Formats: sequence, structure tokens, C-alpha cells
Amino acid sequence: MTIKAGIVGYGNLGQAVEYLINALDDFELFGIFSRRSTLDTNAAVYPVADAYKYKDDVDVLFLCIGSATDIPEQATSFAEHFTTVDTYDNHSKVAEHYAAMDQVARTNDNVSVVCTGWDPGLFSMNRVLGLSLFPEPVQNTFWGKGLSQGHSDAVRQVAGVQRGVQYTIPAQSAIDQARTGDGQGLSKTTSHERIVYIVADEAEQDRIRKEIVTMPDYFEPYDTTVHFVSDEEFERDHQGAPHGGYVITTGDLQGHNAKVEFSLALDSNPNFTAAAMVAFGRAAARLRKQGNVGAYTVLEVPPYLLSQQSLQDMMETGLV
Repeated sequence: MTIKAGIVGYGNLGQAVEYLINALDDFELFGIFSRRSTLDTNAAVYPVADAYKYKDDVDVLFLCIGSATDIPEQATSFAEHFTTVDTYDNHSKVAEHYAAMDQVARTNDNVSVVCTGWDPGLFSMNRVLGLSLFPEPVQNTFWGKGLSQGHSDAVRQVAGVQRGVQYTIPAQSAIDQARTGDGQGLSKTTSHERIVYIVADEAEQDRIRKEIVTMPDYFEPYDTTVHFVSDEEFERDHQGAPHGGYVITTGDLQGHNAKVEFSLALDSNPNFTAAAMVAFGRAAARLRKQGNVGAYTVLEVPPYLLSQQSLQDMMETGLV
């Protein structure tokens, strides 16, 4: 089965998805849907407003757009015509997003796999796995040190921000505490700090700082520091996109301690997010071919559907 794919949006994530689609034997890129008429790509480019005209040409549409405003405002309109995959990352509103996508996808006989990537995404899967293993599990998630795509996108939505990025930095002492099984009292807000670098006019800076540190769901109530830098400094120091983190779960089994830890260390956050997104795109296309409709979180997708290998091959080669 060759999966015909479309991409909405052509920032770092969209470009990374394009690369992977072109590198994989089971995908074929139909084209990129964008508000811009010309892009630096050899792929076909179509106006995003006309995307619905090509619904019969695309098996899965990758929504490579921002979580802060774009996905909440636009994702359901795409789910009306396409099987979709997104990387929505506002944890506090996942249930709301899921419900909206499920209603539209189910009504229109499509599949929408939501909140893919690594958190939400792979971290979600490992949190559930870890919590399922112990009678009284203790679990902690740490993000960073690295650049957050979703939080950086939220920063750039603030009026007056010309360029902006956000780094999440976990406290090593908190990670060490979690690994010893003593992480019960750790709070994600006190175990991390958020550092923001902004290019903006001086007259706007006080307002911008206040809007960022009080932004619900993304920055409030974290310890958030906002630095204003020149365009030259931003260009020099903030072009990379490393990230990573840990899900650490500990528990007692009849007096014997056990620890389950999942970690990621990423040179490029968007490249790895794209890798997870494309794997779930493969699953989305297969789910739809099987006759399924509606929204799916990563927890509802059978893992074997993510792989290029068949389930039979996985059993015969020892993956099972």
C-alpha cells in the first residue's frame, strides 16, 4: 500500500515531514498546501484554501501548523475532507480537541489521529505503560533541556514579537530524586524553568513580558524568564532546536524496587516530531483502510500499525 500524503504548512515541521515522506518507500507526496504561492521545494504547491478540492487525491493530510491558534481554529475544517494527523500539544485541552475532531471526522467518514509527536505522543504512551505496572506508582515527567516548538509558537503569537523561542530546563536535582523513587512531592512547575528569548521593539517589551509570563496553559504558573535580544544575537544563538526529556516511573513490588525510564535526546525537535507524526500517519491511513472513522489518540493506535513491517514479520524476526 502506497500512502498518498499531503502537508499543510511549510515551516520546520512541514519541511521535516516532506523529507521523511520522500525517504520512505510506502509514502508518496501529493503536494504541499500553503498560503504562500511559492516555496523552496520541488513538490507541487497548492493554495490551502483549495485543499478540499484534492480530498480524493490524498490518503492522509499532515497538519504541520501551530498548536496555539492554528490547530484549534483550522483542524476541524481539514478533518471534514481528509484523514488527518496533528501535533496538538496543549495538554489541558486535549480532551476538548479530541471531541471536536472526533465529531467532524466521524460525520465525514475520516480518521483523525491527534496529539502525535513525543509529548503528547511517545511520552503519553510511556506514562500509561509505567502507571499500569505498579499498585502504587510514582511517576514524573521532565522536559528539556531544549527548545519547545509549541511554546515557541505561543510566544510568537503575542503581538509585537518579531522573533521568539522558548527553552525548557529541568532541575537535575529533581530528576535524581525521581530516579531514587522519591518523586512523590515533585511538581512539574517547580521542577522546570522556562527561558524565553524575544526580538521586539523596546516600547513593547514590558507588555510582551507580562503577556508571556501570565499566559495560561503555557507559562503560568511556571518560573518564566523573558530576555529581549537583538536580531543579530537571535540569529547567532537561537537557530538550533535541540530537546529531550524523561518519563520516570518507580514502584514497589513485594518489597523490591523497580524503575521504568523512557528518555529522548534530540538534536532537532522538529525532525523527531516529524518522524513520530509520519509513523502515526501510516497508522491513520491503515485505520481508515480498515473501515475505521473518528478521532484517535496515540493510546488508541495499535503499535504494529506504526511500522513498515507487517505483524507477521515482527513475530518472525523476534520483535514480539
